[in-house]
Amino acid sequence: MSKSSGSKTQKIQKEKKPKTAPSAPSAPASLHRRWSSEVVDGMERAASRAMLHAVGFTRDDFKKNQVGIASTWSMVTPCNMHIDGLARQAEAGVNTGGGKGLIFNTMTISDGISMGTEGMKYSLVSREIIADSIEAVVGCQGFDGVVAIGGCDKNMPGCVIALARLNRPSVFVYGGTILPGCITGVLAAKRLRKERAEALAGKKLDIVSCFEAVGSMANGHIDERELTLIEEQSIPGAGSCGGMYTANTMASAIEALGMSLPNSSAQNAVSQAKLQDARAAGIAVVELIKRGIRPSDILSREAFENAITVVIALGGSTNAVLHMLAMAHSAGIKLDLEDFTRIGKRVPVLADLKPSGRFLMSELIDIGGQTPLMKMLLDEKLLHGDCLTVTGKTLAENLKKVRPYPRNQEIVRPFSNPIKSESHLVVLKGNLAPEGAVAKISGKEGLLFSGKAIVFENEQLALKAILDGTVKKGHVIVIRHEGPVGGPGMREMLSPTSAVMGKGLGKDVALITDGRFSGGSHGFVVGHISPEAALGGPLALVKNGDLITIDASSRQLTLGVDAEELAKRRAKWKAPKPRYTRGVLAKYARTVTNASLGAVTDL
Repeated sequence: MSKSSGSKTQKIQKEKKPKTAPSAPSAPASLHRRWSSEVVDGMERAASRAMLHAVGFTRDDFKKNQVGIASTWSMVTPCNMHIDGLARQAEAGVNTGGGKGLIFNTMTISDGISMGTEGMKYSLVSREIIADSIEAVVGCQGFDGVVAIGGCDKNMPGCVIALARLNRPSVFVYGGTILPGCITGVLAAKRLRKERAEALAGKKLDIVSCFEAVGSMANGHIDERELTLIEEQSIPGAGSCGGMYTANTMASAIEALGMSLPNSSAQNAVSQAKLQDARAAGIAVVELIKRGIRPSDILSREAFENAITVVIALGGSTNAVLHMLAMAHSAGIKLDLEDFTRIGKRVPVLADLKPSGRFLMSELIDIGGQTPLMKMLLDEKLLHGDCLTVTGKTLAENLKKVRPYPRNQEIVRPFSNPIKSESHLVVLKGNLAPEGAVAKISGKEGLLFSGKAIVFENEQLALKAILDGTVKKGHVIVIRHEGPVGGPGMREMLSPTSAVMGKGLGKDVALITDGRFSGGSHGFVVGHISPEAALGGPLALVKNGDLITIDASSRQLTLGVDAEELAKRRAKWKAPKPRYTRGVLAKYARTVTNASLGAVTDL
């Protein structure tokens, strides 16, 4: 970008490093068999070796570095249905590199399938379960290194949280994005009215197409035949949701952190490139063991600043805020909401990607993936190029030979013509969110919304009111008791936000919640409101008809009710009884922090 372009882009200023949690001891020159030797060496470990003989170990294998391959394979979702094959490739890479790979599984759930139901409350909870399970297996088995493979939005941060806790040489592999669905002209002509067939023929589809089609049908814009056709054709096979939704956002962030190989975040799930990426990760982790490079050498504060910068430039999901706060916590790095504001003031949105943009991740892959964008950001001095990565090289070294995007491509804008000159991820505060809230403001819906509250105590009630026409232009939809404790589990609000868009109300209605949003949500939406309603946050005191103002320019979320009236309401407020008293959701509600701290459970 030329200095005459008029951009507000500023160079990164080296800041004094904040105090962090105590760091791990300096890594030795090699971590060869640092942990596995305790499990298999010596006469007294004969029983351990006997059990490993049964799973395929030879005598020579006991002299090798053992690498756990944490696979999130499952047939419950297309995001992860192919990861068993990637795990086998990673195992082969470890073995080729001179180590001994061992595949183990952890769980995953599907946000897209459970969205809008009570089951969605387990989604964010699964991040903690995944992290705990990987930590438990690796710690118990004495693995010297880890390759973790994730394909849906919660299992990716869950993997990185575990890798940071374990602090053993590690590489993360993204399962890859799904290819777009498509309704062919022939199929459309057979199933739809002529005018609708012409409108849909050749149109690229993804999971959000389905969610928004529900709102369109409720509004009478499409009929059941068209909804059914979109449903049948939106998801063609394996891979994570196709826009810059949470899965692709988190994959991009993890690569920018330095925990994945270059362009791991930008490969189709079903491709030779993805198979090669998994195999290369297995080879790379053995090299990291030899060189004594651990996550604590990679996950610096500067690395997290790089990740925030890339997420903003790509127009990524609000969930990135929640997950990066949690990952930083596990790495012992001080990161808070103000860092997103500070970095957001100097980093523009450059990528025209769905949900608010035009293009899918597969189309970004076609023009070169993420690395050319990172090279652009590095050249503008918006990335810290001296951060170490899992290649054993610095970020700048990884990007040195990266070629720019082709001329005349429209997916990634130049700095002189950004989608938005500042971040779309806007941290709001005010009398309705004293500890913060996160808005996703693309700019297309404007920067200011003021309207009357229409209050719902859960997501299902709000969705019904949107679809039946109860919600009108000028309303601010308030969905409360969906926070980490109140839900519990902090459900995503893709169903109501998609219904708003499908009903054609995207510029006329706002939605605020102490829950969160799918990366597929767009419109005037504010989530992560802290403190949440269940803990007595101001959101609990809102009544129908109250004036609520969302001001992205001043970064304020304001309830137009005076302090005296709020005090009267607070005096009458009673904390709701826990929704769950037994099981994992009850345990989560008792241990989880608020969203402004990343909704972590290990403070």
